[in-house]
Amino acid sequence: MRVRGKNLVWEWRGVWITAPIVTILVILLRFAGLLQWMEWGAFDRYMRYRPQLPPDERIAIVGVDEADLRAIGQGLVPDNIYAGLLQKLRARQPRAIGFDIYRDLPVPPGYEMLVEVFESTPNLVGIEKVVGDSDRDVVAAPPVLKALGRVGANDVVTDADKKVRRGFIYLSDRNGETVYSLGLYLALLYLEKEGIVPEIVEGTNDWRLGKQVFVPFETNDGGYVRADAGGFQLLLDYRGAGRHFETVSLTDILEDRVPPNWGRDRIILIGAVSESFNDLVFTPYSGGLLEIPEPISGVEVHAHITSQILSAALGDRPLIKTWSEPAEWLWIFLWSAIGSISTWKWRPGLKIGTLSLGRALRSLLAGIILLGITYAVFIWGWWIPVVPPLFALTASTVAITGYLAHTASSIKKTFGRYLTNEVVANLLESPEGLKLGGQRQKITILTSDLRGFTAISERLPPEDVVRILNIYLQEMLDAIAEYEGTVDKFMGDGILVLFGAPSVRQDDARRAIACALAMQSAMASVNSKMRALDLPELEMGIGINTGECVVGNIGSEKHTEYTVIGSQINLAFRIETYTTGNQVLISEATLAEVGRSRLRIDASKQVKPKGVKQPIAVYDVGGIGEPYNLFLSKYEEIFLSLPEEIPLLYLILDGKRVGDTIFKGSLVKLSTKGAEVRSENVGIESMPSPLSNIKINLLKVDRQAGISEDIYAKVLKKQASQRTFYIRFTFKTPAISGQLETLYESLRS
Repeated sequence: MRVRGKNLVWEWRGVWITAPIVTILVILLRFAGLLQWMEWGAFDRYMRYRPQLPPDERIAIVGVDEADLRAIGQGLVPDNIYAGLLQKLRARQPRAIGFDIYRDLPVPPGYEMLVEVFESTPNLVGIEKVVGDSDRDVVAAPPVLKALGRVGANDVVTDADKKVRRGFIYLSDRNGETVYSLGLYLALLYLEKEGIVPEIVEGTNDWRLGKQVFVPFETNDGGYVRADAGGFQLLLDYRGAGRHFETVSLTDILEDRVPPNWGRDRIILIGAVSESFNDLVFTPYSGGLLEIPEPISGVEVHAHITSQILSAALGDRPLIKTWSEPAEWLWIFLWSAIGSISTWKWRPGLKIGTLSLGRALRSLLAGIILLGITYAVFIWGWWIPVVPPLFALTASTVAITGYLAHTASSIKKTFGRYLTNEVVANLLESPEGLKLGGQRQKITILTSDLRGFTAISERLPPEDVVRILNIYLQEMLDAIAEYEGTVDKFMGDGILVLFGAPSVRQDDARRAIACALAMQSAMASVNSKMRALDLPELEMGIGINTGECVVGNIGSEKHTEYTVIGSQINLAFRIETYTTGNQVLISEATLAEVGRSRLRIDASKQVKPKGVKQPIAVYDVGGIGEPYNLFLSKYEEIFLSLPEEIPLLYLILDGKRVGDTIFKGSLVKLSTKGAEVRSENVGIESMPSPLSNIKINLLKVDRQAGISEDIYAKVLKKQASQRTFYIRFTFKTPAISGQLETLYESLRS
């Protein structure tokens, strides 16, 4: 028996250790207040997502808004207007009238008239502001109503996130006297007709009102931590979002635009409902972090408090209840144990990936069950912890998973040596896969690069450059994944993709071309996002080559990189440098692998890359047939002659290095993406070679002299004459781009 017990302890050691430790840590986090704001967020969401209650017909609001002020003709409603309003409301025989307007000072004319109405309306309750750090923060009640004892406090309790989730039943003023809240006072006047009066539960501070015992809010109730529980507070159970109660305007009452029996036996609150009165508060219905918060008026909050007290006293709707702290601690421990047990029991065997997915699904299911339980009990009037048990569940799962991963350190170390899951999986299947070195095999290499991105990145803040790259790479990686390419590395804005490493397939070259065409098509989506963010549009060139390379593990036991090495890689990079934007160039070897009949070849050219003794042919691919059927739109540049040539200076680039010699020339023709340039210098050295890059500065734009910002362009293969050549722009500043576009449009018209 003793041995069996030891075995049981050892077998479930992960659970015995993890569950209590995680529980203690989560309770400490909660006690430190670090989870409070998230628990408030869960409370708010549950309140917004639960079924909304219908409007409470026992309560109505007379709202004073901007239209009323315009009708009155001044920014403050004078006393005689309120006196007339109260007389009309009194005639409708409501059970109670809540005057949620500060009137500690007269607002002439009509002060005497308003005092007379105050004295003669026994079911009228005024307001005062009781809570404040100084005398400036409190607002006195109307003197006559204070003398008659018909005043309620309109203070609200605001949490640290500026939302009102609690309300007062009563509180004490600065003299220690108890002041009922406006909502309680109005509810008592209503319930008095029902024969219901409050009683103090013997031996406690609790109140019994009708069918409900009101228990004061405690400092750690619900998701709160060390909250100020002064006075007698309760958790507010809002009936719904803003404008949930029937609301009419002050002018509607004064001009008798409501039915004759409107207001009879109801509670009527009078208060400001527009933004200019600065009496707006945020509630759980005001939205979350990613939503625009919509406040409600203070008078609506008092209407909700009044409605909640009435519903509880009459047995229509219970108050929100919470657990004791020990019960909440047990609840957190339960979910910590569930996370630990479910992860430990089905700990991984041989098929690691499958079981990892299973653990994730079980944890997800447990989290959904937790949310479902807490939401269901919330609908029934209980606020029990949501975030702490969810943290405990997640932390236990992560802790057990981390422990299990640590015990499989050799596998984990192997995983850390490689770049992608596909490479790792393939290597682990091969007994020779982990050895340093490599093997020769035919692969197809795709390399892409953004045209003019260096110039773009120099003009933008680093944050915008990172944002551009993230948008661009996300779209490109989706296309690469679809055609099963292996990303070897990122090189700034460039991508090196392998087809045939580590796994060789017969269709590697075809998939590479299809992938390139898909990547170029995806640039439309990239540029759509660029325009939405007011960022410059991008153009990409892609080069593809096929040949034998050494594929394998390069490095040491401390760090290994799975990559490819060989001259064919360099040739792929060289081919890519000859591309213009939106172009895919392939080598003759790649064309031979795929077959000309499968492709749409838009053009071919002879080039002589560095390090290659003889010129080679490259082919401009515009599409590929079955089974991919991907085709790029053909675009023909229309060059229009300029009525007045634009003088310029240009320098020839050698790679990233700018040449030392400045040449003079002029733009003689213009298209949407390029231009024809005439060189003023005589000699071969002034004529850039086809497919080279140049930097241009215009000397006169919009007929204004001056040197423009830098423009970068690629020289096209075709030449106009011995002294002119065509270019394709690879980078223009937004200002220059706009000027040239305007000029081109004027030529077309």
